[in-house]
Amino acid sequence: MKPFSHHLLWIFPLSDFTTHPDTLQKDMGETKNTSLDPVVTGFVLLGLPHPPSLRTLLFLVFFIIYILTQLGNLLILLTVWADPKLHARPMYILLGVLSFLDMWLSSVIVPRLLLDFTPASKAMPFGGCVAQLYFFHFLGSTQCFLYTLMAYDRYLAICQPLRYPVLMNGRLCTILVAGAWVAGSIHGSVQATLTFRLPYCGPNQVDYFICDIPAVLRLACADTTVNELVTFVDIGVVAASCFMLILLSYACIVRAILKIRTADGRRRAFSTCGSHLTVVTVYYVPCIFTYLRAGSKSPLDGAVAVFYTVVTPLLNPLIYTLRNQEVKSALKRITAGGKATRENK
Repeated sequence: MKPFSHHLLWIFPLSDFTTHPDTLQKDMGETKNTSLDPVVTGFVLLGLPHPPSLRTLLFLVFFIIYILTQLGNLLILLTVWADPKLHARPMYILLGVLSFLDMWLSSVIVPRLLLDFTPASKAMPFGGCVAQLYFFHFLGSTQCFLYTLMAYDRYLAICQPLRYPVLMNGRLCTILVAGAWVAGSIHGSVQATLTFRLPYCGPNQVDYFICDIPAVLRLACADTTVNELVTFVDIGVVAASCFMLILLSYACIVRAILKIRTADGRRRAFSTCGSHLTVVTVYYVPCIFTYLRAGSKSPLDGAVAVFYTVVTPLLNPLIYTLRNQEVKSALKRITAGGKATRENK
């Protein structure tokens, strides 16, 4: 293996993307390279397999999804910020943070995905690939922690209603959200560092639509067993721990709801939790499918990844506006207030 300093050559311009013809030889799973092998200075994302005849249609579909995602989540953010009844409650502060994360996660993935359906170059600088992988895992893991905080908030509100204002106040909510951001940043840094500390000497074609760990590791010119193990354990521990805490919270919530005597009270309690539980399901199931099968090359992997990276950020504002009565009421108040202001003018 070349010394690490040799691999810092990726800072050279993208014109050096080409690799030596004798760069990489694979025989019975072993990688061999000569001292003349250049270091990969960038990657080419092959994107999603698609018929050329559908290129324009797919571009329009993903472009519309991206615009609707940004507008929908921005609407949630503005509603929480503008309505005094919402932005004073931790539940909706967390919802606003989730919308902010969805907007950024979509922006990390979709604009680069749209290039797959254009004649533009599919090349990505080495640094750009590092940044995309880091922000993808940073924002994704932060979402994971945030879903857990939202479940904990619902647990306190339903199971400890009298102590809720003390146990979950604005200051504590801010601290917990900040902790989720810091933990997510650490997680993203660990994954990016472990992935790109390996030597990449060619080929440089990533068989995926984003720079993600499983696809990039296949191009490494070194043994990736340790990386795969750490990735499996790290992501598995983070996702499984959060998921188990969410399930535990909802087990307590369901037990508390069943003790409510009135049918209307049970319905309102289930309605409050239903939106969050739906979002958790559509987020975790595809993630588990993707990362617990890191060595898989199934054609379904790309479709599943598109669902939780592109479609889920679009579904979140729809789920919360269609299923949450308080958000719908706030939207009506804001709309009515806007109409009254225009009439007074």
